[in-house]
Amino acid sequence: MNTTQQTTSTAQIIAGTPLAGRVAVVTGASSGIGAATAQRFAELGATVALIARRGDRIDALEDHIRANGGTALALPTDITDRDAVLATANRIANELGTVDLLFANAGVQLISGISDLAVADWEAQIDLNIKGTMNTIAAFVGPLQAAAASGGPADLIVTSSTAAVRYLEGFQVYSATKAYLTQLTRLLRMELGRKKIRVSAIEPGMVDTELPDHVTDTSASKLMADLIEQIDVLQSEDIAEAVAFIASVPKHVNLTEIHILPTEQAI
Repeated sequence: MNTTQQTTSTAQIIAGTPLAGRVAVVTGASSGIGAATAQRFAELGATVALIARRGDRIDALEDHIRANGGTALALPTDITDRDAVLATANRIANELGTVDLLFANAGVQLISGISDLAVADWEAQIDLNIKGTMNTIAAFVGPLQAAAASGGPADLIVTSSTAAVRYLEGFQVYSATKAYLTQLTRLLRMELGRKKIRVSAIEPGMVDTELPDHVTDTSASKLMADLIEQIDVLQSEDIAEAVAFIASVPKHVNLTEIHILPTEQAI
């Protein structure tokens, strides 16, 4: 992080506890956007189920949320395993109640050119970004429908990326997985909107998270590291506040797609 430029702090725009009484699920809650959003949901009154593979990370986040007066439950789960996700969903229903806010955020970014034939990286992105999200939706769309049918708010929010609609060399597979998610939310909105479930895609640009650390292509990794050093990039808390806002507006309002770029990011 460029300490001379990364001096801005995220203003907490939302006040009070507009998410009080709601049961939220956050996937990819072990770090970055997922951890920041889970914490923000709890601050705003929601009971939060924390889902990620790294159990030690979400255990620590659970402790942090509880120490600050919130309610959270850490549930180590690999969302690429459909049966595991379904088992976790059953536990949430039994221990926390009906989920009415789902933030399907888990994802991975592994950048390389197609000619590099990094097939394992392609499969990892497809398995987590696409299949993992579908497993998550399969596990929680029923509770969301029940919540909406009971007259309360119901939200399905998916983390896509501005890469879904921009061409960046080396991002072919990653961008394609995010384009799938953006289009998926548009199509789900047609079906679920009629059932009073809001469906939204949050599409961030460059965010200072650990996601670039997973990039295996050295040139792409350097490009991203240089960008973080050169401009005042987004922080996880910036995205968390936007996601919380999506869930906090009146239930007849659906903020369908939100693109968030650092002011200085040109691509």
